[in-house]
Amino acid sequence: MTASNQHSQRNPVAQVVKDLKARLSLRAPQAESLDKLDLAIQNAKELLTKQGRDTEVNEQTLAKLQTVFPTLANFERDFPSICFSLATGVGKTRLMGAFVAYLHLAYGINNFFVLAPNLTIYEKLITDFTPNTPKYVFANLAQFNFQSPMIITGDNYDSRDTATASLLGQIRINVFNISKINSEVRGGKEPRIKRMREVLGESYFNHLAGLDDLVLLMDESHRYRASAGIKAINELNPLMGLEVTATPFVETAKGSVAFKNVVMDYPLARAMEDGFVKEPAVVTQRDFNPKGFSTEQLEEIKLKDGIRLHEMTKVHLINYAQNTGQPKVKPFVLIIARDTTHAAQLKERIESDEFFKGQYKDKVIQVDSSTKEEEITQRLLSVEDPNEPTEIVIHVNMLKEGWDVTNLYTIIPLRAANARTLVEQSIGRGLRLPYGKRTGVEEVDRLNIVAHDRFQDIVDEANREDSILKLKTYILEPENEEQEVISVTSTSRLDVLLGTGHSQQTDTQETVTIQDQVELKDEKTNETKLKVDLDLTDPNVIQAIQQVKKEIQAQAKNTETVKHSEDLTRQEVQAQMTVNVLKAIQDNVSDIVQELDFGEEQSNKKLPSEEEVLKIVQQVTEVHIQNTIDIPRISVTPSDDVTTGFSLFNLEVQGLHLQPQDRELIGQNLSNNQVFSIKAEEALNEKSPQDRIVYALIDFDDIDYFTQADLLYDLSNQMVDYFKTYLTDDEVIQVVEQNYQTIANNIHGQMQEHHWENASNYNVVINRSFVELKQPSFTAVKEIPPQSIRMTPSKGISIKKLLFTGFAKCLMVFQKFDSDTERRFAIILERDSNKWFKPAKGQFQIYYNFQGVQPEYIPDFVVETEKYYLLAETKAENEMTSEEVIIKAQAGSEWCKNASTVSTKPWHYLLIPHNQVTENKRLDDYLRFKVNV
Repeated sequence: MTASNQHSQRNPVAQVVKDLKARLSLRAPQAESLDKLDLAIQNAKELLTKQGRDTEVNEQTLAKLQTVFPTLANFERDFPSICFSLATGVGKTRLMGAFVAYLHLAYGINNFFVLAPNLTIYEKLITDFTPNTPKYVFANLAQFNFQSPMIITGDNYDSRDTATASLLGQIRINVFNISKINSEVRGGKEPRIKRMREVLGESYFNHLAGLDDLVLLMDESHRYRASAGIKAINELNPLMGLEVTATPFVETAKGSVAFKNVVMDYPLARAMEDGFVKEPAVVTQRDFNPKGFSTEQLEEIKLKDGIRLHEMTKVHLINYAQNTGQPKVKPFVLIIARDTTHAAQLKERIESDEFFKGQYKDKVIQVDSSTKEEEITQRLLSVEDPNEPTEIVIHVNMLKEGWDVTNLYTIIPLRAANARTLVEQSIGRGLRLPYGKRTGVEEVDRLNIVAHDRFQDIVDEANREDSILKLKTYILEPENEEQEVISVTSTSRLDVLLGTGHSQQTDTQETVTIQDQVELKDEKTNETKLKVDLDLTDPNVIQAIQQVKKEIQAQAKNTETVKHSEDLTRQEVQAQMTVNVLKAIQDNVSDIVQELDFGEEQSNKKLPSEEEVLKIVQQVTEVHIQNTIDIPRISVTPSDDVTTGFSLFNLEVQGLHLQPQDRELIGQNLSNNQVFSIKAEEALNEKSPQDRIVYALIDFDDIDYFTQADLLYDLSNQMVDYFKTYLTDDEVIQVVEQNYQTIANNIHGQMQEHHWENASNYNVVINRSFVELKQPSFTAVKEIPPQSIRMTPSKGISIKKLLFTGFAKCLMVFQKFDSDTERRFAIILERDSNKWFKPAKGQFQIYYNFQGVQPEYIPDFVVETEKYYLLAETKAENEMTSEEVIIKAQAGSEWCKNASTVSTKPWHYLLIPHNQVTENKRLDDYLRFKVNV
């Protein structure tokens, strides 16, 4: 058996794929791409060997893959090569890292050749594949940190001891720059890599070509499809080629030619829909007509409007960071100049004292052909550092791939270009999100293109059928037909046993009864744990059962006689319930007879006797006790003498540089055509700037003018005094009138850091009775039947779409899980608990304070064992210390502390890291994750 096969058996492929998705935190399109590579290899194992490979074998491999990838028409290489197209900003480098890790861990492949299109990406790839760097692609993989890969580059390949690395089983990642290879093959010469080197006794190229496990990864593969260098690369004869790009086509004199080997296409339109990139928008002035202005005048208007927009964006980013505790992001402006002379003129103008009074002196950099590429790269990448002063970058050509900054927010194109070029090339460099995902704050999630003179052209271009923003036909693999989604309300196991309820799935047209499946057998003895011997076909019995259930609910509110569900079995309680049920049945029959006039025959209908009703009461209460969890009624509210306020402090004004705005700006999102306004608020000049700010501040719910007036005026005076350091008095009034809400948001965000609250005590109201279990409602795919709890979800199906059933201990017939971690924890509960369920909204009256609101907290699980009750929450390990998770845990723990004082067993709150949920642990083992207030 080969080492590769042994490795594969030790690491089942499906588990490798699953672990990589979790450990590398792959986004959905990255995870889907990894699944597609796995699918390709599962269907064509010959991809893993060169043995016997020729043109005929390649054609057979292509035919096999076409059965699972209908859009795969041709490998387009002398070896099998497939392309993964992911939109800019989604994460192609991370995906290449996942490919390397998958092939190594699943199949023992050790040799990789990574091809970069230019020096910028070449250096970036070397950094990202090197351990202990900020974006190391294998950061969370223990195997790659224990023995890190050997990085071999076009600059050191003839000095690296690859032979020793091979003997030690070390992964070897070769990173080469195709542009350098292209330059070396001009005039029919061989590239330097193919020339003889004494280190290995043969050329390094021949050494690579002779490896039986070399995999070629091509970054931005659209950049060198037809180059001379790629023809030389063909001679490497790798096992397979894996291409990544955001644009799966080649531009020719006759137009665009689409790739024929794309197996995964995730275009920009889908990335926008899924929130992985910024929302691009084109901006101009309201009712602007460019025909009345010269080129120089248009430039000046666009520059100044762009700078004003930049300053407003800066404030929004500061506010967001203050309000959420996230790191501050420094935005910058990209100005696209006509040529190097124009760029130099722009830099001189912007840094002059006449341009916003010299505010941007020493904050502008110019990058163009007059600067060395290495220096350009370093200067551009440093702009992302919040402590670096650059706020404006002037560039001549459209920025190319490899410049992966996240803080570009404003683009001012001053170079003549058609609308398509502006749309496709300008926005690509600014789409990456600084926080990795959209925040929900429009200004923080938006990229602005200031294009007064090309506004309508760009809007029209974005609305073209073949625009990259709209183009759905780039998705070469058609989406599945949309599955019908239904609403499912799960009944409790109690209702199933008593025949008083069933789970339903409903849509707008029908109600469908689902066959209930409730496992009632003991896992060890396989004997039925509970038997109901009532005749559930007798209408009188069903009516009596329903009345008993109502009586139990009524008794639960009578805290004097029924403190726990066990009290329902007391003789005097059951006697009183029997009397009440009999009376309710008699009253009900009498009402029906009078209303419908059934005549004497119906009025003489035999009613159940007192003895029969008592038997029903006894059995129903027994079933109820065994199929519910006593959840006490608890209400915790602050006492009336709580006082709050804000301490005096000095405002942080660094980074604020708002400018007066002459005209209203309007923008239009390019993906959905939504129009927004960036305008001055309605002016109220009778108020001073300080009054205007204070009036905006007192609109916040947590600010009381009568107790905080002195602080509010102190803060507004600080802000106005700061504005006067760079604006005239008239300009200060204009800036405040136009931006008072943004200014107030900034001040309010800073006030939160100086908030205090004093509460002498809290009123805690505890009822010892128990609450009825609420029935949860879910959405589900109609075509997918409920799954067994022990069935691992199929690959490619989101667990959130599935219903699960087949429980022995769960108190509900159906449950849904937000993650596979929850499903695995439920399996542990099925084994080790007495009862459990996932609570519905409103089951607990637990609320917590977070970012100015008080949402309801719904724990993941409620559990009962012989010794204790649990509220349990499972969380991703990287979320365990987040502010909201900690606040929820405190609220849940506070509830448990109070519940323990009135329950027969203690309540505990558990906060469990996801990577600790494994079936080799007992439920008791998780008590170490108990949270105490």
